[in-house]
Amino acid sequence: QVQVVESGGGLVQPGGSLRLDCTISGRTFSRLLFGWFRQAPGKAREAVAHINRSGGTTYYSDFVKGRFTLSRDNAKTTVSLQMNSLKVEDTAVYFCAATDRPIPSNLYWSDKSNYDYWGQGTQVTVSS
Repeated sequence: QVQVVESGGGLVQPGGSLRLDCTISGRTFSRLLFGWFRQAPGKAREAVAHINRSGGTTYYSDFVKGRFTLSRDNAKTTVSLQMNSLKVEDTAVYFCAATDRPIPSNLYWSDKSNYDYWGQGTQVTVSS
């Protein structure tokens, strides 16, 4: 059984930082592509970032470029989303997702239908 678990959410003031971690069991970590998505109340789930199998290629949505950094440690089987300069509009539930299908990341990384394994999400609240 595949289990995806996110951690690290919480309450932070505008301008602050948080790091979200994601681990997965039941699949071979190094074969997985990972994405982070988020969903704010009343809004659709949107792509935040994506990382390839080696960690050498990442993609980001424009609204987080320069503020968020996605990385992975295949030895520790952990994917980490470092979020800096957080804004009120970053408030959302953040989801980690993964797939071991060979999707062309540069074209389809932001399509949530390309991910097969999802976590339950972790709440990030940015508020003063």
